[in-house]
Amino acid sequence: MKKRKVIVITDGDDVARQVIEEVAKIIGGRCISRSAGNPTPYNGNELVEMIKSTPNDPILVMFDDNGRGYKGEGERAIEFITKHPDIEVLGAIAVASNTKFVEGTTIDFSIDRNGKRVESGVNKDGDPVGGPLRVYGDTVDILDKLDMPVIVGIGDIGKMRGRDHIKHGSPITLKAIQTILEWSEQHEEKHET
Repeated sequence: MKKRKVIVITDGDDVARQVIEEVAKIIGGRCISRSAGNPTPYNGNELVEMIKSTPNDPILVMFDDNGRGYKGEGERAIEFITKHPDIEVLGAIAVASNTKFVEGTTIDFSIDRNGKRVESGVNKDGDPVGGPLRVYGDTVDILDKLDMPVIVGIGDIGKMRGRDHIKHGSPITLKAIQTILEWSEQHEEKHET
């Protein structure tokens, strides 16, 4: 059986759901709308079944710990899916939040609220924060413990002081997802040559 190609998104509120549904249409992929919720309403096994029954890739799946600083439902589901033999995770969108007492995650780069690739973390508004390549959020700590091919940091999906609003086509989220897809294609080409 061919592995299903998934992009992990660490946000699942109603605004994020609307944005991810629209972005999935733009890229010709699918979104597991039922994965949205605060917190994530399904466990990893249930999400894998939904992923397997989705007609085409890539599949955008949302995970959310509802502001909790500890390992919650969303992070447990990310861990399960990432380690599942039938799933190939192409990368993750690490969404910044104001959650306190979190470790954060190492990222490869961020897309700031102006749509620029920056070599630093960003905050919830999508502003670069300088310092190490880290993003702090309620559902991102687990990413450091998993073998993610690429992790892109962004601010709060569909927000970022209006810059990622759905009426503007959510350009920041779209660019972050397109960047993961481009990275994955380049990586695949290198393996094939």
